[in-house]
Amino acid sequence: MLTNPFLRWMDRLYGFIVTIGSNLQSLILLYLRLTWGHQYFVTGLEKLKNIDSTIQFFTNLNFSHPIFHAYEVAIIQTVGGILLFIGLASRLAAIPLIIVTSTILITAHKESLANLSFISDPHILVIQEPFPFLLTALIILAFGPGRISLDALLKRWMNQQPRY
Repeated sequence: MLTNPFLRWMDRLYGFIVTIGSNLQSLILLYLRLTWGHQYFVTGLEKLKNIDSTIQFFTNLNFSHPIFHAYEVAIIQTVGGILLFIGLASRLAAIPLIIVTSTILITAHKESLANLSFISDPHILVIQEPFPFLLTALIILAFGPGRISLDALLKRWMNQQPRY
């Protein structure tokens, strides 16, 4: 027990800040999921609508089997974006999104990322278009979708079901 009134006050203040931060966590995760889940969906849908140009892009990047990979990336981004947006199987959906987005970042932006110069100058990495997509998928994988998601709703519902 803290006897010093100043330390007691600081302890309460810090506890208050932690409570606010904990409550903001789900709102921030919701914002990330809605914003970037929607962007993943739109990006994937655009790739499917313009599949010929997507195939051509993958061919120019020297991907093996560009037709397969064009459809694969488009479907993963579309379905993964929907799952992130609604917060269903979010961590599971984040895994292929991370793989696809990392691959796109590494192959399509390899000139910018050569020699690992982004370590000393992170701006080189941050300005790349796929970076916020990758960062969002990594955050959802690490922290989950938050309390405002279908995953959380299903978990609460399952915990209320009787055990046999």
